Amino acid sequence: MITIRQETPADHAEIYSLIQTAFASAEHRDGNEQDLVDALRKSEAFIPELSLVAQLDGRIAGHILFTKARIGKTTQLSLAPLSVLPPFQRQGIGTALIQEGHRIAKELGYAYSIVLGSETYYPRLGYAPASRYGIRPPFEVPDANFMAFPLRIPAPQISGVLEYAPEFEI
Repeated sequence: MITIRQETPADHAEIYSLIQTAFASAEHRDGNEQDLVDALRKSEAFIPELSLVAQLDGRIAGHILFTKARIGKTTQLSLAPLSVLPPFQRQGIGTALIQEGHRIAKELGYAYSIVLGSETYYPRLGYAPASRYGIRPPFEVPDANFMAFPLRIPAPQISGVLEYAPEFEI
């Protein structure tokens, strides 16, 4: 049974290790994903309600973080990173974390979640090229990998370049 809950400070060391392990063999990685999460927790972009863990048999098996990002004059969300320990991958934990994050984000009043990620994984969860919504990346990236998910239907019209939190520059 998977339990999804907001992270607590007592979880930070386990989350750090989880992210490091999850990204160690990832096809696309920077190697600093765990440090990015630590930096984002201390930033103005951090939203405690949207830093979630998935527990399975008392162990943290996954983590997701959504932080504030700007598009024009609006504040939206950036999903990064999503981490699941390798033995627990392909069991629906990432999907459950994303869906719960979307539910909470919608309750908090956000309109879009934006992700730079796998063009085969995220579309299964409703993400589509962000260009469809008038959202552009701040750097060169294939359209298929820079995606958005409208948290409200109808989605409000927005247009502009996504501005990540400065901590993404670490």
